[in-house]
Amino acid sequence: MNPQGQIMVLLLLVSVGYIFLWIMRPTNVYFQEWWPKIVAQTNSIYLGEQGANIFLYTLPVLFVAVLGCVYLHLGKKSYTHINLQGNGEKTKMSSWKKRPMIIKGLGIVSHIEIAFLVMFIGLLVWSFSNYLSTSLAQITPASAAEQGQKLWEAKLESMVPCLGLVGNICLGFLFFPVTRGSSLLQVFGLTSEASIKYHIWLGHIVMLLFTAHALCCIILWGVTHQLWEGLKWKKTNIPTVGGQIALLSGLAMWATTFPRIRRKMFELFFYTHHLYIIFIFFFVIHVGISFACIILPGFFLFIIDRYLRFLQSHQKVNLVFARILPCETVELTFSKSKGLSYTPTSILFVNVPSISKLQWHPFSITSSSNLEPEKLSVIIKGEGNWSKKLYHMLSTLDDHHLSVSVEGPYGPTFTDFLRHDMLVMVSGGSGITPFISIIRELMYANETQKHKTPQILLISAFKNSSDLTMLDLLLPITILPSKFSNLNLQIEAYVTREKQPPISIESNMNIRTFLFKPKSSNSPISPVLGQNNWFWLGAIISSSFIIFVILIAILNRYHIGKNTNEIYPYSSSRVALNILFMCCSIFVTSTIAFLWNKKINAMESSQIQNLEGANSGFYNGDRELESLPQQMVSQFTNVHYGERPNLKRILLECKESTSVGVLACGPKKLRHEVANICSSYDLATNLHFESISFSW
Repeated sequence: MNPQGQIMVLLLLVSVGYIFLWIMRPTNVYFQEWWPKIVAQTNSIYLGEQGANIFLYTLPVLFVAVLGCVYLHLGKKSYTHINLQGNGEKTKMSSWKKRPMIIKGLGIVSHIEIAFLVMFIGLLVWSFSNYLSTSLAQITPASAAEQGQKLWEAKLESMVPCLGLVGNICLGFLFFPVTRGSSLLQVFGLTSEASIKYHIWLGHIVMLLFTAHALCCIILWGVTHQLWEGLKWKKTNIPTVGGQIALLSGLAMWATTFPRIRRKMFELFFYTHHLYIIFIFFFVIHVGISFACIILPGFFLFIIDRYLRFLQSHQKVNLVFARILPCETVELTFSKSKGLSYTPTSILFVNVPSISKLQWHPFSITSSSNLEPEKLSVIIKGEGNWSKKLYHMLSTLDDHHLSVSVEGPYGPTFTDFLRHDMLVMVSGGSGITPFISIIRELMYANETQKHKTPQILLISAFKNSSDLTMLDLLLPITILPSKFSNLNLQIEAYVTREKQPPISIESNMNIRTFLFKPKSSNSPISPVLGQNNWFWLGAIISSSFIIFVILIAILNRYHIGKNTNEIYPYSSSRVALNILFMCCSIFVTSTIAFLWNKKINAMESSQIQNLEGANSGFYNGDRELESLPQQMVSQFTNVHYGERPNLKRILLECKESTSVGVLACGPKKLRHEVANICSSYDLATNLHFESISFSW
């Protein structure tokens, strides 16, 4: 077994052991036999009981994260962006292709996702039943009478901590799916965009449990006439006020996550979600710093990722040119360093300060880092207020300057489209954008690698004929069309709201190209620590954690040890110091690594020719070159007016191919229709479905 395989085995063993801890945690064996022995071995003047939770729950996850960075670093040498060996199913968990299922409330999910969801729900039920049965076993009518309680009040009181403990399980996993540059997601074949739905599921469950936990407390305070007691900040017991503040901030976030509110008032959702800082701080005060180490690893990795994104987002990047389409769509092309690599279907977050300094929007990358090593392009369709403002700004821009910042790119570690004999890509409207990157990457594999590429069938549905110009973006204007002609490509375009072509079709289809003047203060998009620098990310995680442990050990030894009169497990000062130490250790190590890599990237970018001089000759003749993509794409395109594609018929006609990859991107109804067809075992057994969605 090669080193990469050995690392994967070790990763799986540690991960299984970590899950096993959660399974055993609610049992008497854990608390009566295992926990006392572990505390005895780890309890010291430096870490105390906090050390046991760090050892059991924090260290294994961070170990997997660091080892995952090593695994991914080694893996970069063993495969390209498109797996040319076609054996992706044997090398990555992400290639376990299962037939899709459509479940109301969950959307399109695979059988594997359903299996893990059921097992996770089983873990919650198992934990709650064990916690509750253990608590109820100690309650008798006599014991309740001694406490001055009725029997049902005593039982309800015993249920309160059980709900909180089960909610903590969900909270422990809540931040993993939203850590965009996480090695944990990548090593298990997940992407940040595809994982957001797991964050949504966990968020709903955790808020349901914490709300039930709070309601039970309110009922108890009400029947015992102690409502005002719940508003007192207790220094000798669990501070309930901290829990109330955490719950209120959590409810505010939860209320804005429902689709109708989130989509109509996205800014409210976006800004409200920053209350997670208040939520975490007061949650830790409520449960105590020692117990909070159980949910620490997910938050620790999230803060590292969030700070690295912050450092990248404060750099202005070189915008080379923009192509403006008549359908209120623009293609922005940035310069990038050659060391930056990404895969097809990756996304880039874009911020234009002149429109909004706070709004960041994700867009599909349409370029190929192999085919266009010094360029990176995204397509932005004018469907919202922000994108329409950008379109009108570029249409009237006359100073040849536009300040832009970016985060990313983010995407899968590799793709395995070459393992299929045929690719069927079904898109609706702007859903065509991720498929452009796939086609360009296949163009590179076909031309440069001389590798046989699958037959490509692109089915695109548009509302109006002006949207057809998006097909012209399949071919970069910096690439010779001859490379495009070698692809086995067929395009079936459907214009649903027009029954015939417009009379003056040529005058309506002009694409304008706008060249920007480079600024010396701007820089090419460079590799951020993570997907292009896994080694550095592993170094940041390990070094920041070591520094954090040293700092809290010093705090426990020289400060807390001399202040034994204060009840420190629930002390807000201790919580604040621990969070401060965590942030400082992350900020210092991340900043050093980021600046070092920025220096290396600056040396590389200084060798790139002046963009204005390098491209001036090309753009003097852009009008002639702009017509070439349109002429070339039209040879592969059949346009159907006034009808929608019969997807069932088209997909079933692909039976002759041994393996057919079916990708769908666009409106929810379209993706569900394709998923339903592919999920039928009787109709098509050779269809391998994958949904690409950004409308979570």
